[in-house]
Amino acid sequence: MIEIILCLVVGYFCGCISTGYFVGKFFHKDIRELGSGNAGTTNVLRNFGVIPAIITFVGDLAKAIIPILLIRHCIPVHNDWYLLSLYCGLGVVLGHNYPFYLGFKGGKGIAVTAAVVMSAANPIMIPIGLAIFVAAVALTRYVSVGSLLVAWYIPFNTVIFHYHDEKFFHMVFISLLFTMFAYYQHRQNIVRLINGNENKLWKSKSEKEAGANE
Repeated sequence: MIEIILCLVVGYFCGCISTGYFVGKFFHKDIRELGSGNAGTTNVLRNFGVIPAIITFVGDLAKAIIPILLIRHCIPVHNDWYLLSLYCGLGVVLGHNYPFYLGFKGGKGIAVTAAVVMSAANPIMIPIGLAIFVAAVALTRYVSVGSLLVAWYIPFNTVIFHYHDEKFFHMVFISLLFTMFAYYQHRQNIVRLINGNENKLWKSKSEKEAGANE
C-alpha cells in the first residue's frame, strides 16, 4: 500500500511539470487562454508552431517515462512492477490534467498516456499503437479521434499480456481509469465530433475554398 501511494504521489508531482504552460510563457502567453484552453501538444501546435509543439510533446513524454523506468529498473518491486508503473502513470496523468499550482487546469493526458504505453507496456504495442493513431488522424483529420483510441492502449495491453497475473483485475481497473480520464477530458471534443464541428488538424482544398468564399 505504501508503495502504491508513493508511486501515485511521485507520479503526480512529475505530471505537474506542465511543459505546454512553460513553452507558452516563453512566448509571454498563457496557453490555457488560447485556442482550446488546453495545455497540451495540439493546442501548442495550433498557437505557436511545430518546434514548440515538439518540445511540449517530448517534455510530456519524459515526465512519465523517467519515473516509470526508475520503477522498472531501480526499485526491487518483484512481480508488482507493472501495477506500480500503472499507479505512477496514473499519478502523472492526474498531475498533467490537474496541476495544483495552475488552478488544477492542465492538459488532457494523451501524451503522458502514450508515455506510459512506451515505458510500461509490451514493446509490440508501441509501433501498433503509433500506426493506429497516425492512421486515425490521417483519415479523419481529427487529433481527438486518434487520442480517444490511444486511451484504450493500456487496457488492451493489460488484458493481452497480463491476464495470467494474480492481480489482473486490479490492473484492469487501474488501466480503465486512464481511459475514463481521457474521455472525460475530451468530453467537449466528443460533443463536437457528434455535432460535426470539431476542429480539424488541417483543412482540405475544398474546405479552404469554401471558407474563402464565405
